[in-house]
This record gives sequence, C-alpha cells and structure tokens, in this order.
Amino acid sequence: MSDLPENLKYAKTHEWAKLENDNVVRVGITEFAQAELGDLVFIELPKVGRVVKGGEQCAVVESVKTASDLFSPVSGEVVSVNEELSDAPEQVNDDAYDAWLFCVKADNPAELDSLLDASAYGQLIAE
Repeated sequence: MSDLPENLKYAKTHEWAKLENDNVVRVGITEFAQAELGDLVFIELPKVGRVVKGGEQCAVVESVKTASDLFSPVSGEVVSVNEELSDAPEQVNDDAYDAWLFCVKADNPAELDSLLDASAYGQLIAE
C-alpha cells in the first residue's frame, strides 16, 4: 500500500479527509477499506445540513459481504454529498480516492491534526 496519497489525512476507521477552501473537508473511504469490503452495492450518505461531531457515525456503506459505518473525521456541518454514488456506488471500488462521499464545513480544521498522515496510516494497515 505504498500508493497512499500524501495530501490526505487518514482516520483509524479508514476514512480519508482532504482540507479544501473555506475549511471544507472532503471525505471518502480508503483504498484499503473498499478492498476489504468488496463490491459496494449501497451507500447511505448523511443529509446536507446535518451537524456532526468528529468521530460521529454519519454514513453507511454496504457491500456484498457486509455493512460498515462511516465516521466524520471533523466536527461541523455537512455541506454536500456525492449524489452520483446513490446510483453508482461501485465508483468507490473503481477509485477510492476520487470518489468522495461527503463534505463537512469544519468548525475547527485543526481537528485534522489528530488524524494519521499517509506514512502512519500505511503502518496501521500493514499490521
């Protein structure tokens, strides 16, 4: 797994986070997570306008094998969701780092500092 994007932060629960303009954090699941889950068949995204806390369960991905909860890496308001995934959840299997799930306007972007960098996440998934 040496192909982890260096520009992302990673949660121990296998979400990736990317800080964008205006403190908006784009969130997806990692390549490792999608590979472990297998073919995704359904994604339940949070509602736009929902206020979440960092570490709060806010979405679900379902595969042919299992369902898995997803957690917001930061506290804030959900400002957008990737509607395309409702009809094509397999996009996450095709490219986990391109197929984002939702965006949160972070109350405190410094929360990202508590997440793992690519090297630390790589060590986590190698265990």
